[in-house]
Amino acid sequence: MARSLARQSDRLRAAVYARYSTDGQRDASIGDQVEVCRRYAERQGFEVVDVYSDAAQSGASIHRPGYQKLVADLTLGRYDVVLVEALDRLSRRLADTAHLYDRLAFHGIALHASDHGEITSLHVGMMGTISQMYLSDLRAKTWRGQLGRVRDGRSGGGLGYGYRVTGDGTDDRGGRTIEPREAAVVERIFRMYAGGESPRAIARTLNADGIPGPAGRPWIDTTIRGQRDRGTGILNNALYVGRLEWNRCRYVKDPQTGRRVARPNPPEQWEITEVPELRILQDALWQAVKDRQTHTTREMSRDGDGNALNRAHRRKFLLSGLLTCGECGAGYTIMGKDRYGCATHRNKGTCSNSRTIGRQVAEQRVLNGLKDHLLAPDIVATFVETVRNQLKAAQESHGAERRAVEKELAQTETALQRIIDAIETGAWSESLRTRLADLERRKAELMAQLEQPEPNPDFTLHPNLAQVYRRRVAELEAALDTPEIRTEAMETLRGLIERIDVAPSGNLGVDLTLHGDLARLLQLCTAAESERKNAPGGGASGADLLSVVAGAGFEPATFRL
Repeated sequence: MARSLARQSDRLRAAVYARYSTDGQRDASIGDQVEVCRRYAERQGFEVVDVYSDAAQSGASIHRPGYQKLVADLTLGRYDVVLVEALDRLSRRLADTAHLYDRLAFHGIALHASDHGEITSLHVGMMGTISQMYLSDLRAKTWRGQLGRVRDGRSGGGLGYGYRVTGDGTDDRGGRTIEPREAAVVERIFRMYAGGESPRAIARTLNADGIPGPAGRPWIDTTIRGQRDRGTGILNNALYVGRLEWNRCRYVKDPQTGRRVARPNPPEQWEITEVPELRILQDALWQAVKDRQTHTTREMSRDGDGNALNRAHRRKFLLSGLLTCGECGAGYTIMGKDRYGCATHRNKGTCSNSRTIGRQVAEQRVLNGLKDHLLAPDIVATFVETVRNQLKAAQESHGAERRAVEKELAQTETALQRIIDAIETGAWSESLRTRLADLERRKAELMAQLEQPEPNPDFTLHPNLAQVYRRRVAELEAALDTPEIRTEAMETLRGLIERIDVAPSGNLGVDLTLHGDLARLLQLCTAAESERKNAPGGGASGADLLSVVAGAGFEPATFRL
């Protein structure tokens, strides 16, 4: 049934969601879907109050800006109905569609599709399954089409540096021919590597000579080195010796992040086609590079005593991954003996920031800054105001959710009373027994939700917060020298830091600008006090406040070190 939680005197408020999948479709598709939904809304007596959309976004993932905004707004009471042209506009995955349907139902929001009317759980099951089957079928057909082109010696996807497309893109789809200028660069890269130069040194040389890389971008060492087991990178492209290798990897989508993850296939699943007309290199040069790759891999996988290393675990320091170049924005990474430097300057040579800083010096400056600057009065005042605003918004959202729960609870109790009245008049059946049990279970769930405490927008910080914080940071700093708890202490300290910008200063020095995470700071201090008192403590906890302000969007504390 359409939601009756909305204002009785007003029309139901509808939020329209529209999406199309690929860049090949028209932008007008969004407008067309919205128009169809608006006409449906008029026939149903709905008032369209919001439009959410995603252009050129696959329905196989829920990580779409418009979709995520629609989901984020469902707790705010902005709309009573979600309206789409068809159910597959929301998602092509059954699990995602079912999850959204359950969330909408929980908040008393109806779901309508202009091609089917109001959506029920039956629609979700049937249509969601069809949409997911469509994805699987599309994936299989795409793979089959690529396989056919590869068997004909044409591209299964991607052009590859050193080649250009032939034909008009339709009659000779996947056709390629050698691009002489890029082919010369390919041969140069192979000769430099076989001669003992590293991919990083090769990239810097090519950039210094003004030679554009793939797609016109600057060269970087990973573009040249790639991954040997996956056949990626300039040095691993077998097409340069006239051999088309395809299906070396398969890609699966991580349901948590929506990102594709590459997984190598065993060699027996590879598709290999000889294409001698696309050969750029002679076998001897190719083999010389393969031999050096094998030797380098063997040397890098052992320590100074010849023992095998566990390369899955790299050295990790206190500031690993937190330092960024103040000029180009790239990471400041370890280079040489315990010194940080700009990765872009080292790998590409396109950044002028050549300054480095010792690891121990950087760590001490950051630790001193954390103790002395992160709790400046103006920073604390901004933080307090931000937290209060977020807690107030959470309280308002909680109130809207509570009213929806109270309304559903009243409806559930009415339905229960009707069944009880029917039983008292002598009516009884298995379906009545099942319905009675479902209603009683739902009533218990709703009552449990109503017992949840309401967020309190008023809170006070500990009067000695600064002293508590400095003591806690000093304790963590000391713990860095204790092997048993070093990792835990390091992660806690890292959690206080958003990032650290490194910029040249003076003749040889660098300036460090630390961006601190204030929500983590509050959690650290509250946890420290709770541990000291060995008691829960009154009022809102640091964890509670952190959960409220997470993602609030306020600027982190920023100061020079």
